Amino acid sequence: MRDLKIRKIKVCQVTTIPFAIRFLLLNQIKNLQKQDYDVSVVCSSGKWIKEIEQENISVKPITMTRKMSPFLDLISLFRLIIYFNKEKFDIIHTSTPKAGLLGTLAAKICGVPIIIHSNLGFYFHKGTPWLKKKFFIFIEKIVAKCSDLIFSVDREDIDTAIKKKICPPGKIKYLGGWVDLNRFNRYRFSQEFIEKKKQKLGISLDVKIIGIIARLVEEKGYLELFEAFTRVLKHFPNTILLIIGPKEPEKKDRINPALVFEQSKIKNNVLYLGERTDVDELYILMDVFVLPSWREGIGVSILEASAMEKPVIASNIRGLREAVENGKTGILIPVRDLEKLTQAILYLLSNPEKGKEMGRAGRKKIEKEFDQEIIFNRINKEYQRLISQKLS
Repeated sequence: MRDLKIRKIKVCQVTTIPFAIRFLLLNQIKNLQKQDYDVSVVCSSGKWIKEIEQENISVKPITMTRKMSPFLDLISLFRLIIYFNKEKFDIIHTSTPKAGLLGTLAAKICGVPIIIHSNLGFYFHKGTPWLKKKFFIFIEKIVAKCSDLIFSVDREDIDTAIKKKICPPGKIKYLGGWVDLNRFNRYRFSQEFIEKKKQKLGISLDVKIIGIIARLVEEKGYLELFEAFTRVLKHFPNTILLIIGPKEPEKKDRINPALVFEQSKIKNNVLYLGERTDVDELYILMDVFVLPSWREGIGVSILEASAMEKPVIASNIRGLREAVENGKTGILIPVRDLEKLTQAILYLLSNPEKGKEMGRAGRKKIEKEFDQEIIFNRINKEYQRLISQKLS
């Protein structure tokens, strides 16, 4: 038993890439620090590490590839084991699939008292090939076997985990997605600010803006969106498609920006901004937010857009249908349905007052269900429960 009266409880958050720490987990980690936990981070090297360290968070770079690579994964596992043994953490909390597998395995081998995994959305979905789906389920079973608790950002994945015997009902608990309602608040921004922001980006003040914030991969529904946008331009030629998100050169389904932004029919109406830290200032420019993804956990960008009172269009898939009330806060469309996607965009562009009504309803939903303070309280409660069981 460890003497907790003379030191802080040591927590290590493990993710594959620093992008996840900077844009998804940073506020969660800072909340743990406020609760007097000693929190460190493990992730692969990347451009966001210095910025994370400036938040008074210690970062240990350990390379973890996002695709399966047995030799490199074994090296990563050994490095995690060495680091965990050295630091003697009380709690290992993993997020993202590869970090979940390697991090929970290493923690189990090292005898870490408390092991937690946040499931941000299963990698398999309705259209996943049978063999690939079986493989992902097998991986999730390993993670669950090594963990004391699994948090799920959406309720449907809890049902799936129990149905597929990934873990027993008592081991997986609902977490939900989270939004900083102070930051993502449209009333922070004046009309003058919006006009200056548009001018800075080279956007005319009178254009309509369709926005998406997502990684540049096909599974985010970009190909369908590009085709739908081509059709939208026939009705609303003075429209911009605003794209924010990192390139994904390692992914097989990566989108080549050059093909879209230099050679396609829509090139003159597309503005790609890459990775941005000012997304709150960009949501406010949008008339409609779209995420026609094939697979999601909860869709953080949908939650943020709703918090900014923007009408949203999303695929009717697990996670997203938890974030969107169809017809009330936005429009749900069948996955990969080009016709429905086009119709939904045209409807919201043609009915701006209805869009504003949906946006206001979306904000209320976020305040009630996805305020980060609600989510962080759930995390704190489970941490304290496990600490009292295993460290007291």
